[in-house]
Amino acid sequence: MSFLPAPSASPLPLGTLRCAAVMGMLLFSLYSCKHEPVVSPDEGVEDQGSGPGPLPIVECDPDSVYFEQQILPLLISNCAVSGCHDQATNDNDGIQLTSYGSLLASGTLQNGDLWEAINEDDPDKVMPRPPQAPLTPDQIALIGLWIQQGYPDNSCASSCDTSNITYSGVIQPLVDGYCTGCHGGSTPEGGLDYTSWDDLHTVALDGRLAGSIQHQNPFTPMPPTGPMLPDCQIEQILIWIAEGAPNN
Repeated sequence: MSFLPAPSASPLPLGTLRCAAVMGMLLFSLYSCKHEPVVSPDEGVEDQGSGPGPLPIVECDPDSVYFEQQILPLLISNCAVSGCHDQATNDNDGIQLTSYGSLLASGTLQNGDLWEAINEDDPDKVMPRPPQAPLTPDQIALIGLWIQQGYPDNSCASSCDTSNITYSGVIQPLVDGYCTGCHGGSTPEGGLDYTSWDDLHTVALDGRLAGSIQHQNPFTPMPPTGPMLPDCQIEQILIWIAEGAPNN
């Protein structure tokens, strides 16, 4: 197809010739160009594995369960203890429960083994294993709710209240969540039972509690596996210690 006049035709003005040439180029481009199909945002994305990915840190919602603040402390205190599912374990099927990544890698969350183990009646199968104290009904219910919510790798932030630090209102709940899995039951670690005030008061006054939660030498880091306590909770404990670690 030619867009220029035949030689026998009457000459056209130069402006008309230029316009015709441009139109020809546009038509040629239109018919010769191959357009790629539109790709959906979900297409071509590699499967990242089971379980949702980490979510951004948000303001704490009382109706949500947060892995970093509520579930991980229970796992570290009750499951990732020495000789069980800690980083140095070789005799528990290689299952480590010291982080969200290791929990997901174990497969025990996705296949229901974790839920089954913490609800087991058989003392040979229940987790935590005796003589370690079993999880309380409230702790089991908390893990169950987190699983129902999709077991997200989530975290939340709330204001740090350091204005009224009491043993019963702040310290005991904190210790119950992070420490009594090891320091409780019939054979507490190191002979220290933190389910009551007495032993905790002793290590608070002699410097072991402050040194351990700040991971200072030569003290044994507490928790022994996983991350340190959040800064806010370390500050609350140090304030309580500075006030004489009262049973209030």
